[in-house]
Amino acid sequence: MTLFEKLDEYGRSGALPMHMPGHKRNEAAFPWLSGLAGRDITEIEGFDNLNDPEGLFRGLERRAARLWGAGESLVLVNGSTVGLLAAVLSVLRDGGELLMCRDSHRSVYHAAQLGRIRTRYLSPARDPELGIPLSVTPGEVEAALRAHPGVRLVCVTSPTYEGVVSDIKAVAGVCRAHKVPLLVDEAHGAHFGFGGFPASAVTLGADIAVQSLHKTLPALTQTALLHMNPGLVDPGRVRACAAMLQTSSPSYLLSASVDGCVDFLEREGDAAAERWLAALRTFREETAALEKLRLWRGGEGVFALDPSKLLISAGGPGLAGALRERYGIEPEYACRSHVLCMTGMGDTERSLSRLAAALRALDREAPPPEGRGAPPAALPRQVLPLHEAAARPGRLVPAGEAEGRVSGEYIWSYPPGVPLLVPGEEVTAEALEALKTADNLHSDRKATPDSIFCVDLP
Repeated sequence: MTLFEKLDEYGRSGALPMHMPGHKRNEAAFPWLSGLAGRDITEIEGFDNLNDPEGLFRGLERRAARLWGAGESLVLVNGSTVGLLAAVLSVLRDGGELLMCRDSHRSVYHAAQLGRIRTRYLSPARDPELGIPLSVTPGEVEAALRAHPGVRLVCVTSPTYEGVVSDIKAVAGVCRAHKVPLLVDEAHGAHFGFGGFPASAVTLGADIAVQSLHKTLPALTQTALLHMNPGLVDPGRVRACAAMLQTSSPSYLLSASVDGCVDFLEREGDAAAERWLAALRTFREETAALEKLRLWRGGEGVFALDPSKLLISAGGPGLAGALRERYGIEPEYACRSHVLCMTGMGDTERSLSRLAAALRALDREAPPPEGRGAPPAALPRQVLPLHEAAARPGRLVPAGEAEGRVSGEYIWSYPPGVPLLVPGEEVTAEALEALKTADNLHSDRKATPDSIFCVDLP
């Protein structure tokens, strides 16, 4: 019996809930909770506790570990964000050194900030047309570990938001030779290892891999898994950090969707993945004749690609708007050089053919590309440790006066979340120029291309 079925059975049992939550499973009084409240409970007898699993949840985690080939797995209901936070903070202590991709998810930066961790960066090559990061190479990791012998954790993103995959087996071998654990942000690769998709990081030697189930698999938003292999990491400490950072009232509805997803994958995972891949192959056949709109196929500097990501390297925001307004198709994101359409296990040949038909129609009227992706700026000089700069007082400074000052905030191109500036870094002329051309600019302190939050120095 899955957790969903168990919750459904309990909801129809007539038991009187003298416990949380406050809706008391009274769907008649609260119609906006119809179909949800009847299965929404707290930690009661027979339903285990996600943060201290002994029965139902322990069994679910063991099934997930077997399915993905991990030594041990944790269910997460606060997304991959909490998994990455827990992974970093479980390995590193105050003053520890983290070697991370510059394009890492913001949660990795936040972990460094919370843990007072010193950051070192891997800066993989970028595609000259789109400006997106390409694969991290084993040689880059080797060179960085030799240059920074104090590093005690390596964090690599694979696949990236755009579907770029790195040679995790080789990178893991480099890390193992240095006795440094490897954390892989595999948030966009929970489907890896099924059917003909690339192998999952945890089977390729990663010490920890974090996956968002909801991004590509049939599970509700906010659900994720953290996988561990024994040896260089302490599973008990990882669990303790996850319990500290994750909500103490984990949703049984979200957990039930994880259980249902795992159950489905145990029964049909490979077959469902093959159906998905077949639909993707048909889509590529149907779009093979596109002339102005082009499907990005990688190239030099790309170890492998996730075929589920459809990166259209022309059209920009205009294409995204036309797909949305004229065809009722909502892309994942758009910037001046490309549009990303994400597919998932719930897609079918019919849904992908609808997208293909829209692209063929728009291809006939597409304008020339709106511009190349902005080239990466050189990494700014770190003046203060990240955590120290983030805690200092400061003020918004006009961009014309900001050069040479120290940033007190993160400034991101989001999505995908690549930081242009991190707290503690010097504001350079190159960084200021990058702000003017950045797509989807976001900041924590409401910076704009015309102003930046800078810290007060002694």
